[in-house]
Order: sequence, then C-alpha cells, then structure tokens
Amino acid sequence: MTTTQQQSTPLILTQLSLHQFTINLDKPLPVGKQRIEQRHGLILSAQACQGEEHYQAHVEISPLCGLDNLNQTITGFSQETLEQVQQQLVSALPELLLQPADALLDYSTQFASVAFGLSLLHAKLHGKLDGHLPSPRSVPLIYRAADEPLTAVSERVSGLDRNIHSVKVKVAQDTLEDEIKLIHQILAIRPDLKLRLDANRGFSLEQAIEFAACVPLTNIEYIEEPCQNPADNQTFYHAVEMPWALDESLNSSDYQFELKAGLSALIIKPMLLGSIEKLQQLIETANEHGVRCILSSSLEASLGIDALSRLALVLTPDEIPGIDTLTAFQQDLVISSGKASCLQLDDLSLICSVK
Repeated sequence: MTTTQQQSTPLILTQLSLHQFTINLDKPLPVGKQRIEQRHGLILSAQACQGEEHYQAHVEISPLCGLDNLNQTITGFSQETLEQVQQQLVSALPELLLQPADALLDYSTQFASVAFGLSLLHAKLHGKLDGHLPSPRSVPLIYRAADEPLTAVSERVSGLDRNIHSVKVKVAQDTLEDEIKLIHQILAIRPDLKLRLDANRGFSLEQAIEFAACVPLTNIEYIEEPCQNPADNQTFYHAVEMPWALDESLNSSDYQFELKAGLSALIIKPMLLGSIEKLQQLIETANEHGVRCILSSSLEASLGIDALSRLALVLTPDEIPGIDTLTAFQQDLVISSGKASCLQLDDLSLICSVK
C-alpha cells in the first residue's frame, strides 16, 4: 500500500479486549500519607487493520484508587473507582469495534483514566511513540518506610549512582524534627543533590514555613503541594521563598492554570488528568508562563511506566519524568523492566473480548 493510500484508508479496530491484573508489592508504596501493598488495574488491548496492514497495542488503565494497607479508602487522587472504569470500558468496547481508530479520541467519558487510556491506545496504534525509546532517565524516589531507621535511608542515598543529581523526597510523613533531620542527612551524604520535595498537602502553613526555614534552600528544586490548604501556598512562598509545585490540585475537574507567586512546576500524572490532548494543552499553557511540567507516575506497573517514559520524551523532552516507582513491584506487566517474572495477557483475568 502506498503512503497516499494509507492516508486515505482508515485504521479500523478489529478486536478489543480487557484484562484485569493484581500485582503484589515487596514493600508498601506511599500514596500521600497512606500506603498500598498491591496495585490493581486493567489492560486494554486492540488489534486494528489498515488495508492489508495489521497493528496491535496494549495500554494500562490504572486509576489510583481503592483501599490502602489499613483497608482505608485512598483519598486525594483518582476521582473514579476501578469498578466504574471497568464497567464503562465493558460497555464501550462493542461500540468501538469495527470503528475507525479515531473513534478512540471521540469517545465521551468523564473518567480521566479512560480518556488517557483511549488516547494512548490511539497514539500507540498509529506508531506515535514507536520512535521514542524508553528513557533510562529517572529521578529516584526517597522515602522513609514505617518504623524504618534513618540509617536505612542513608544506605539507599549512599548507593545512588554518582551520575544522579536530583532525587524526589517524600516529606510531611513524620515529625517536623525527623523530617528536617532526614533532609540534612541526605545532603550530608550527597551535598551535590537537588531535591524535589513532595509534601502531599501534609503541612499546615505554620509547619511548612518552619520546615522550609530549616533546610538549605539552594538544594531545593521545589516542594510539591506544601500546604494542607493550597490557598496558603503563596503565603508560604512569600515567607521563605521556596519554590512550590502543584500535583493533587491538577486532579480537580475544574482546575484551570493560573500563574501564582512561587509556582515553579506542575507535576502531571496523566492517569489522573485525562487525554494526551488535554496534557498537551496544559503543558503549552504552563510553559508559556515559564512553569516547568514534569510527567509523573500514578504507581503504574511496567506497561504504564514504559508508556510514560516514551510520552515524556515527546511532551516534556527537557525534563526528567518522575517514574521511579517500579522497585517495589514483585512482577512486571507485559513489558519487562528486568524482573524475574513478567505477567502476560494469558496470566491475567479476561473481563471481556469483542471481535
């Protein structure tokens, strides 16, 4: 088929399937102030044809929701549940079957993870991420597990490659004294590091100011969501001049970009925000105002992390994405990151298939 014929012949969806997965974690991962010990999600697979050419793609759709390790509902992240997403996709697949692949972009959904998953599937089927190999770049995630001594964190920092110059550190997890001690201990081992702090709205305004006043400002790139009340972030900045970033605030359905004093970066979790088109629009607007945009994981498995890595090279080529979350996963998913076990579709629960 010639290039002209390919352009005039639509790519038709000939088979769609939905699988569910559960992966245990070796150690609990932080979700704000909560922890999870399992990751649940879905894989949407598609086969499509364009004339005599056949294509196949898989995407992970994993809203950050459910229950934590204390059986409490995870709050502050995905606005939808996995059950709602699964129900909508089961209903959508027969409607999308035998439609042009562009129907994936036209499908109307109120769920951010579905919008992102469908747009990502469209991009994969059209080969838009094929030329962008997964980047080895990542910013290591440093956090103190429950009841873990500071010496254990020190060992992880000491083990960092010397080529790593930036790390993300979870704060607002312990007492202020311990939080401040943690930062100074990290920098005592690696004074060259730049820190991306993540408070997940864990500090009151007073606590945020006290914390920031006790750590070296020159080593801090920014602090994500420093205050319990986001309206206090500007006051925080005027008090200590520590740059801040937005993360959870972007998940609100009515969020609109607005430049504010001290706003340095947007931490974008595509699974929580929506379609690739929506991501592009937000990134363009923020960059026009001099605000950095950094793609970040929603604790996806390896299939989702691979896609985020490729997408970051397209949308934010000058930024290192925040995708260092696979270490705790016991297994990979469809795409190997080097773990001993990599789950394939045949290992998963089939929810539905249409062809």
